[in-house]
Amino acid sequence: QVQLVESGGGLVQAGGSLRLSCAASGRTFSSGNMGWFRRAPGKEREFVAAITFIRGSTNHADYVKGRFTISVDNAKNTLYLKMNNLKPEDTAVYYCASSSGAGTYDYWGQGTQVTVSS
Repeated sequence: QVQLVESGGGLVQAGGSLRLSCAASGRTFSSGNMGWFRRAPGKEREFVAAITFIRGSTNHADYVKGRFTISVDNAKNTLYLKMNNLKPEDTAVYYCASSSGAGTYDYWGQGTQVTVSS
């Protein structure tokens, strides 16, 4: 059973930075994908960024490209999302998720709130 625990959210002013962490247990970072998603109040959940372990490639949504960076620390079995130049529209609950690579994300964390004030 894969368990994901996010941390690092909080309240920050526009232009500030945060780093989200997702501690994973029950899976290694050697196959499949892991990703970050977010859900803003009154909106659908949306994709933020993902990493594919076999290819070692990353993918970021256009609306965060150049500001957010997904990365992993294999030794700590932890996924990160570094967020710079935050905007009020980045306010959301951020979730990390794990996929075996079959096209769907099978496991989700409980989420961490990010609030950006203007």
